[in-house]
Amino acid sequence: MLFTRKTAAEKRQALRALMDDGRLHQFPGAFNPLCAQLIERKGFPGVYISGAVLSADLCLPDIGIATLTEFADRGRQIGRATDLPAIIDIDTGFGEPMSAARTVRLIEEAGISGCHIEDQRMPKRCGHLDGKDLVGVEEMVQKIGAAAGARLDKSFCLIARSDARAVEGLDKAIDRMKAYVDAGADMIFPEALADEKEFEAVRSTIKVPLLANMTEFGKSRLLNRKELENLGYNLVIYPVTTLRLAMGEVDRGLEVLLRDGDQTGILDRMQHRKDLYDLLRYEEYNRYDQNLFNFRVGDTPP
Repeated sequence: MLFTRKTAAEKRQALRALMDDGRLHQFPGAFNPLCAQLIERKGFPGVYISGAVLSADLCLPDIGIATLTEFADRGRQIGRATDLPAIIDIDTGFGEPMSAARTVRLIEEAGISGCHIEDQRMPKRCGHLDGKDLVGVEEMVQKIGAAAGARLDKSFCLIARSDARAVEGLDKAIDRMKAYVDAGADMIFPEALADEKEFEAVRSTIKVPLLANMTEFGKSRLLNRKELENLGYNLVIYPVTTLRLAMGEVDRGLEVLLRDGDQTGILDRMQHRKDLYDLLRYEEYNRYDQNLFNFRVGDTPP
C-alpha cells in the first residue's frame, strides 16, 4: 500500500500504450491483492479481476448474484496493491444502460484501468457454459454508449464482451462486435470461440484491439502466447488460473493434514514465511515506521 508509485491515471495510460503497441500482453487473474503483487513481481504487464473468481471467493456461483458494491470494493483492494493496470469484469453492468453508466463511474473511481461488459441476459452464465441467453443488439449498444459516456478519464478502457458465438453462431457474433465498436467500445472480447480459425476470423474483421480468454476446461483450446500474438490479439487473460492453483493445493494439503496429523510432509509445497514477508515488503514497512516514530515521549524539544 505504501510503496505503490503510480496514480490511477498513469496506470490507465500504461494500459492504452499496451493496447496500441501491436504485441500480445498476458494479464493473469488476481484473486486477492497479495496475488496481484506477486503477478507484478513476476514481471507481467497487468492484472485481471474475474467476476467468476470474485463470486467463487464469496462461495457463490457465477450467475450474477454478487453485487456492484462487492465488485467495486474488491477491485479497489486489488488495484491499489499494484502499479500494474487492472481490468475488471463487470458482468452485465448491474442493470439497464443507466445502471451500467453508474457501474463504470464507480469502477473508475475505484482506480481500475478498464472493465468489460457482456451481452448476456440475467441470470448470466459462465462464458464457457451452455444455456446462455443474450440481450438484443440495440439494448447492448445502449449500454455500451451509456458506459462510454460515463467515463471521466477517457483513458479508461471499455471492453465489450460478446457471448453470441455459442448462441447465434460466429457470423452474427461478429455483426454484434462491429455494432459494439460503433457504440464506443475500445476493445472487443469474443468469448468461447471454437478454434484458431474463429479467432482469425474475428481479427480479420474487427479493427480495434482484441482480448482472448484462455480459461482452463473451457470451449477454446489453450492457445499459447506466440499463437495468440501471431493471430493478432492484443491481450490475453487467465481469469481463474491462480485461484485453481491455490485451491488445488489447499485441497491436497488438507487431505495430508487429515491423514498424517501434521503438515511436516507438505512444507516444501508452501510459500515460506520469508517469501511472504518479502512479498509484503515487511522490512520496508518497518523502516518506514521507524523513520516516522524515531522519538520517545518526554523528549525535550531542541
